[in-house]
Amino acid sequence: MYEVLLNTHSYLAYVALAVLFLAVANAILGWTGKKDFTLNKDFRISLFALILIHLQLLVGLVLYFVSSNGLNAIKTLGMGGLNSASRLLAVEHPFINIIAVILITVGWSKHKKILEGKRKFKTITIFYGLGLILILSRIPWAQWLN
Repeated sequence: MYEVLLNTHSYLAYVALAVLFLAVANAILGWTGKKDFTLNKDFRISLFALILIHLQLLVGLVLYFVSSNGLNAIKTLGMGGLNSASRLLAVEHPFINIIAVILITVGWSKHKKILEGKRKFKTITIFYGLGLILILSRIPWAQWLN
């Protein structure tokens, strides 16, 4: 079960990051190009990014609680006993990514209340962009690219 969750979390990350990047790029282009916010394209891209990021979080949380790298490592070694790679997986990666998902969710909620297209794009650019930056900052690149 662990291997299935780990592979799902790893491969879903590629898709989720690609769609999140697409949502941010679309929002930047819409904001700077002073385009209208459309339901067929802009709304769906942002919503799809939100759904994939939440799905990735759920898989990651399940993985965290069944993994020996997550909660069990903290219980066994204590916070002082973790090396930098273990600390990244046990503490920094989940904590920062939860904050990123919260930012993306807040951006989604705020944009729904706005009527003007330019402001919708600006809100999505800021919140989704911050979420993307936080997620990229805490990816365990050494493991992920192998």
